[in-house]
Amino acid sequence: MAEQAHSFDKNYWDDVWHGDRAMAMAAGQPNPHLIREIGNLAPGTALDAGCGAGIEATWLAARGWEVTAADISADALARAGDRATATGVADRVRWVEADLSTWEPDARYDLVTTHYAHPAMPQLEFYDRIASWVAPGGTLFIVGHLQHGSHGDGSAHGHGHGDHSPPESASATAGAITARLDSASWDVSTARESQRTMVGPDGKELTIHDVVVKAVLRQ
Repeated sequence: MAEQAHSFDKNYWDDVWHGDRAMAMAAGQPNPHLIREIGNLAPGTALDAGCGAGIEATWLAARGWEVTAADISADALARAGDRATATGVADRVRWVEADLSTWEPDARYDLVTTHYAHPAMPQLEFYDRIASWVAPGGTLFIVGHLQHGSHGDGSAHGHGHGDHSPPESASATAGAITARLDSASWDVSTARESQRTMVGPDGKELTIHDVVVKAVLRQ
């Protein structure tokens, strides 16, 4: 059964990061799609939009990126800061408490990435927003929840860090995302829908259905 729709506002995310799921979400590993697709990029400036506990932001910083990491939850950012300090990269990450449905960065970035983030706005409009934050020649990298109905095996979605199934409004397809990237401005190198397995916080295997898009903004 699909999860009830949420507003994904600050109250919702504060409840998440105060709740039982927080420890499992903060204890995950960097997203495997990020490692595969971004690991060979020369480091520059990066924005992690909806960084949560800073798993991906810290991974990027450890590889030489100068990272701005934004999230709406102060609790998530506190966990993220602890992670960066423990990893020795605190000087390469700037943490920003921000509502991504309204916040605007003060710069454009060589890499803008997001992993399962869904603020209080339509999902595809969120991807439009973060795409506008990419510098010319920079890379947009999206990992999101694959829209329900895009696969037929009935397996559960997940947030990648032990979370529950997202509602339809927080999901997308590769085609829906890339259709919003003007082909005159963007070179799309990855538009993939995939599934993978991970071990959930209860020790059971989960099947995760992902949508992955990577595109470079032409100079």
